[in-house]
Amino acid sequence: MARAKRRPATPETQATVSHAAETCPNCTTESSASFNQFEKENWIQCNINACKTWYHWRCVSAEPPSFLSEDEKKDYTIDKIDKWYCKPCMDKDPSRVITLKAPARKSDRKRNYQDYASLNLGLASDPNRWMRMLENKAFKQDTFKRMQGSDVTVEWLEEEEDAMTEPIVVEKPDGLGMKMPPSTFSVEDVAELVGEESPVEVIDVATQSASPGWTLGKWADYIELEPEAREKIWNVISLEITGTKVGDLVLPPKLVRDLDWVDNFWPSTRKGKGHAYPKVQLYCLMGVASAWTDWHVDFAGSSVYYHILRGSKVFYFIKPTSANLAAYERWSGTELQSSWLGDLVPEVTKVVLTAGNTMIIPSGWIHAVYTPEDTIVFGGNFLHSYSMPMQLKIRKIENATQVPKKFRFPLFSKLCWYVGDKYLRDLKTPAGASYPPRVLTSLLALAEFLVSEIRILERGSDQAKKEVRDQIPSDRVKDPAAVARELRWRVRLAVGNASDDEGSSAVKTNGVGIKRKRTAEEEERPRFKNFKPRQWDNVIEDAQEGEARIINAPKPSDNDETWKERWVEWTNGAVDGDSAGEVEVKSRTETIVRIRRTGEGLERQRVERVVESWEWH
Repeated sequence: MARAKRRPATPETQATVSHAAETCPNCTTESSASFNQFEKENWIQCNINACKTWYHWRCVSAEPPSFLSEDEKKDYTIDKIDKWYCKPCMDKDPSRVITLKAPARKSDRKRNYQDYASLNLGLASDPNRWMRMLENKAFKQDTFKRMQGSDVTVEWLEEEEDAMTEPIVVEKPDGLGMKMPPSTFSVEDVAELVGEESPVEVIDVATQSASPGWTLGKWADYIELEPEAREKIWNVISLEITGTKVGDLVLPPKLVRDLDWVDNFWPSTRKGKGHAYPKVQLYCLMGVASAWTDWHVDFAGSSVYYHILRGSKVFYFIKPTSANLAAYERWSGTELQSSWLGDLVPEVTKVVLTAGNTMIIPSGWIHAVYTPEDTIVFGGNFLHSYSMPMQLKIRKIENATQVPKKFRFPLFSKLCWYVGDKYLRDLKTPAGASYPPRVLTSLLALAEFLVSEIRILERGSDQAKKEVRDQIPSDRVKDPAAVARELRWRVRLAVGNASDDEGSSAVKTNGVGIKRKRTAEEEERPRFKNFKPRQWDNVIEDAQEGEARIINAPKPSDNDETWKERWVEWTNGAVDGDSAGEVEVKSRTETIVRIRRTGEGLERQRVERVVESWEWH
């Protein structure tokens, strides 16, 4: 869409306005003398790429196109321009003609958006009741990190243990590696580029429920109303724009693209027209002044990037501790939902975002959002390999609170299978693969989830089996049981846990798992079809006796079963119980060193084990 462009006299351009005669080619001594430095000046830019010169609208509007009628010339304004060319460019090519936009939509629709259904049901119809809940509430001071865009990288995520565990704010988009529409982009632009007849889900702020029958054209009409003329407050928070002309103008931050499972694991051949895949990466949110979105967690615990293009937002955050998530689960879908969730948790953090700010919200954070002024936001959701335990925890809450399928992360299980299959392939390469501890923890949770899906296939009802089977991508995963269990085994090996099956190789005593050492025959036996364990080229074992020492310690009592747990945590002087006695402690250090050649060179593994024997005198 070719549009006339305006350069408003914002604070950043005041200097340009005050020296207008130096920047507009059409300025004259008389016209520049008439400028008032306290008034805003509209600018228009030539549409020719080789020119792109800016002019004051007042300096060029005196010559309207000749094809306009006299009445139209009187109403010749910058808002009516579609394509505009400066006089030098039109002189070079007489075929260039200034064109106007098509007449604005004139709708006979009555702008009475009264929700009679809600009134008949006796539901609250005052959107301001949400803000009244905030009166006299105490909020924790915002201490979330403010970061430079260039520092928000995968390296940051790998090097800092607390990275992506709480929201961060990037005040300017520089360095984030993302693309956004210009700040002048409007709701009218969204309607024109996506299509005015395109349906859009609109939320009635008063009831927090969807209002049917809306299109983007109708929404643009509503936004054009002055705030005092809006009989109700509505909100748009779920317009997904993938594959649209608006979507072409948006690119998520580079960190998001580096982490996003849909970007990195969903086959590119199974995206686009004709294919079902998770379209959750590009959302346009359009809220009006006084809009409110009640407490929620993004579906499947997905993380979020959130960029304020125009306007501002106020976020209220609750940290996803186990206790807070339990409170959220009790609150969701019950009569408690009409109350302030913040009263059920220790603290709520308030964050104010303004135009140009970008926020990244990690998995599981509970939040509510207030819109102080008409605002346009672009953002998206993403699952990633650093937060699978939390992602699964939120999915469990969704199951417990019976969240409808419409509001779930689309094709969640199928995406998990694609991810698990790719990680397994990487782990099976001759050189293997190494991952940060947080990723290994996340992969172990992913593997356990896939194994739980296999158990449903093996033991579940016919309907449950069908639902699981439909989510397994047969184009990649030919033997889902083998994929799930081998992934779990290989990840366990990577984190130092040799147990690989579902109970036979581990014995539980008083709830504490004790690994059973595998026999030599078991070590040689392939555990998976076509799997051959990698052999070590040399293994050296050594044992050294340490010096005996005498300490005072309480002797375990035959009548006290709790000594088993207490002695696991033993440090000198840390165990209460029977009277202390003199005990001789002998130690032995066993060392195993293994080496083998790899594709890159050499791998060396050293395992050291200290065994102590205690004897009371």
